[in-house]
Amino acid sequence: MTEAYEDILYTVQDRIARIALNRPKKLNAWTPAMERSVRRALTAAAVDDGVRVIVVTGEGRGFCAGADMGLLEGLSSQAIDVQRVVERTQRAAGPTSELGPAVAAHYGGRFGYLMSVHKPIIAAINGPCAGIGLVFALFCDIRFASGEAKLTTAFAKRGLIAEHGASWILPRLIGPANALDLLLSSRVVDGAEAERLGLVNKAFAHERFMPDVIAYARQLADSVSPRSLAVIKAQVWKSLFQDLGAALEVADDEMAKSFTSEDFKEGVAHFIEKRAAQFRGR
Repeated sequence: MTEAYEDILYTVQDRIARIALNRPKKLNAWTPAMERSVRRALTAAAVDDGVRVIVVTGEGRGFCAGADMGLLEGLSSQAIDVQRVVERTQRAAGPTSELGPAVAAHYGGRFGYLMSVHKPIIAAINGPCAGIGLVFALFCDIRFASGEAKLTTAFAKRGLIAEHGASWILPRLIGPANALDLLLSSRVVDGAEAERLGLVNKAFAHERFMPDVIAYARQLADSVSPRSLAVIKAQVWKSLFQDLGAALEVADDEMAKSFTSEDFKEGVAHFIEKRAAQFRGR
């Protein structure tokens, strides 16, 4: 039985879960229903043993044009209980895993739960990506963009501030100077410049965009230990709150655990036997 989701499409094929924001006539503008559906779908993918990699993209010609402007107009035309609006952006901890160091305590707020999903999350930015849509992509593990994509923070041009942790994560991805440039100016960058800045890992040619993204995702799903993916992801996100000594201590502990895992034995065996790996995530 396929679970119904509002404002998104959710499919699983070849161990890749695909979440497509699905309001194409509005460039997939973000809504509360979309947010709830994305969270439910990510949680479903996290606990599904048949999923190893998660790709989030947009239906139609856009990724996400930011918050639905109709909703923003409603906020600007009424008295706002500011504390209530801010508290609505806080969310409970995300899915938990016994693999790797715990990270949930460090990542709260609206999209911090993505760090607790113990599978790689790829943002496939196929077109316009602005505001909250860009922030969501920043909290994904890997970002790819179409060469024709247009990305902007947009907040300063709406009389807003760097929302939902953007002021924390963006400088860590592209450095403070570049982050300030994009946040203060709200200027638009294309896929090629986004790649140069480090805002995305790579910009693919538009006509081959999704096939290239899926090819990368399939490489992770087919040839890499899912146990290793989970632990390494947690190590990296945990390390932002550690000094080198603490990170080394975690690595030593996790290395000892990995030596006793089935995936380590398979990793050695498939290399020696010169065959495709058959990792099980254990």
